[in-house]
Amino acid sequence: MPRDILVTAALPYANGPIHIGHMLEHIQTDIWVRFQKLRGERCIAVCADDAHGTPIMLKAQQEGITPEELIERSGREHRRDFADFMIGYDNYYTTHSPENQDCANRIYAGLKAGGHVFERTISQAYDVEKQMFLPDRFIRGECPRCGTPDQYGDSCENCGATYSPSELKNPVSVVSGTPPIEKESVHYFVRLADFEDMLKEWTGGGHVHESVRRKLDEWFEAGLKDWDISRDAPYFGFEIPDAPGKYFYVWLDAPIGYMASFRNLCDRTPELDFDAFWNADSQAELYHFIGKDIIYFHALFWPAMLSAAGFRTPSAVFAHGFLTVDGKKMSKSRGTFIQARTYLDHLDPEYLRYYFAAKLGPGLDDIDLSLDDFRQRVNSDLVGKLVNIASRAAGFIHRGSDGKLAPALMDAALYNEFVAAADDIAAAYENREFARAVREVMALADRANAFVDEYKPWQLNKDPANADQVQAVCTQALNLFRVLVIYLAPVLPALAKKAAAFLNVEPFRWQDLEAPLLDTQINPFKAMMQRIEEKDIQAMIDASKEDLQKQPAAGAPAQSDTTTINIDDFAKVDLRVARIMQAEHVEGADKLLKLTLDVGELGSRTVFAGIKAAYEPEALKDRLVVLVANLAPRKMRFGLSEGMVLAAGPGGKDVFLLEPDAGSKPGMKVK
Repeated sequence: MPRDILVTAALPYANGPIHIGHMLEHIQTDIWVRFQKLRGERCIAVCADDAHGTPIMLKAQQEGITPEELIERSGREHRRDFADFMIGYDNYYTTHSPENQDCANRIYAGLKAGGHVFERTISQAYDVEKQMFLPDRFIRGECPRCGTPDQYGDSCENCGATYSPSELKNPVSVVSGTPPIEKESVHYFVRLADFEDMLKEWTGGGHVHESVRRKLDEWFEAGLKDWDISRDAPYFGFEIPDAPGKYFYVWLDAPIGYMASFRNLCDRTPELDFDAFWNADSQAELYHFIGKDIIYFHALFWPAMLSAAGFRTPSAVFAHGFLTVDGKKMSKSRGTFIQARTYLDHLDPEYLRYYFAAKLGPGLDDIDLSLDDFRQRVNSDLVGKLVNIASRAAGFIHRGSDGKLAPALMDAALYNEFVAAADDIAAAYENREFARAVREVMALADRANAFVDEYKPWQLNKDPANADQVQAVCTQALNLFRVLVIYLAPVLPALAKKAAAFLNVEPFRWQDLEAPLLDTQINPFKAMMQRIEEKDIQAMIDASKEDLQKQPAAGAPAQSDTTTINIDDFAKVDLRVARIMQAEHVEGADKLLKLTLDVGELGSRTVFAGIKAAYEPEALKDRLVVLVANLAPRKMRFGLSEGMVLAAGPGGKDVFLLEPDAGSKPGMKVK
């Protein structure tokens, strides 16, 4: 019988874009889920946007929109980025949902009925002007230890000191810029120590990695602290039942979002039963993939909440380390704080999926993305080894055997050796030892290439009498390639799809390893992967520096981010009249149209313009536009953009191309 498995990844916060640090976790999760599905298990993956809290409320105010509008936009962007990285969630939802509110109320009722909730009066920083209590990160001032100015209310970025907001010197609210006062308020707490015995048994029962268990033991020894689960109005979230003006702290309802997302899926999928996965006696498996910074919430608060309300606890919580780039923390100034969309504009998502897999293990070690090693490893392993096997063999099958594979393997023992590795590779995937799985597959790829080198079909092919032997050698090579791609299908789903189409077979399953592919017609080989060039990575870094200029903190008074230029700078801009010769949709792009422009004496230009929502391509032909003709070309995932057409408007459907005067001709300067 197939296993019933429910998998979640930590919820991205809904007030900003996805970056490659997020992608580490979601790629890790997706690889594990795809492996289970490839093996025929019933594995369901859900996630959601974490949509509540003060930062959401304040950022929406700053942008002049409602929190609902902000989280809807963020959710749309997050779903798009995950989809383009081939992260295959069965449901991606939001914590701002009726399902989540219902589950949160139920869990709160369980905590309260068990006597685990109590009230306590606390003193907090309060912004008198905005009439709101301030989270620690919304207070800034001078560090009480080293005196460094403009530090957060909980820690100093200069000396590393931690402290309470009341210890800051000259504190100010980042919301209004005024000094906060201290004000008392009644808050609701959960007495976590009530669950100590249960939690010790759960954490010691193999549900977390050994390194995580040791860290949890330190927290047990220090004593479990009471958990503040309430916040005061104004707050964007769920109001606590029977407590007007009090709201659930975002970290209470955030993990409940796992349940809510699955429940939403169950309501739309008759064959899924919510209770069968979440009841205390459930036989299904439940796994959470998280970063090591949120272990306390997932390995202590979360099991306690679930048990108090009569739900099952997780089968395991899988924690991973952080992502560094070139050995350092991701940096905006160095261009290594890379948004997912910026990466996608320049590089194939499967390159990053493969590189992360080649680095990931089951523990808490940080993962470093060395950009030079990234380029070399992808070019060597995927292009030079894996895809090279198929490209070396396919042409001979089509030229000499009419595209048909031989009826038997040339070396069945070698094929069986490749298949015999399946159990070890499967165990590596199951245990999240992805780096070991990749090493084993690449070692087999070396053997497959050595086989081709040994028989040299390009030399055999010089004599027509060797046609059958050439077919046999290449059939063997393509079957070894097929085995390797099946092994890597969880990591490289797009490559697996291309390989299946090339071999003229249905989408791969793990059991396809049992028999070779023989005496069948295959399709002509098409390039499956391209080498990474240094310029591609540099273009991504340059774009990251442009995209990620320092933004004001959420809720901070809006400040102009306009860079002042003088008249000499403006005079450098070369504006020209251009005629749109052709406009077309761009496959895989949500906002772009590809424009081919006639710029008179400057020739033709290709420009990718973000006007898809406002214009149909056929309506743009022969239209005159204004072009920034001396803008440096930008390498994008879809091609080279050689300028920028000028437009105005708030965006979406309301984008209006600037038009030159009637009678203007392509190439004329615009003044």
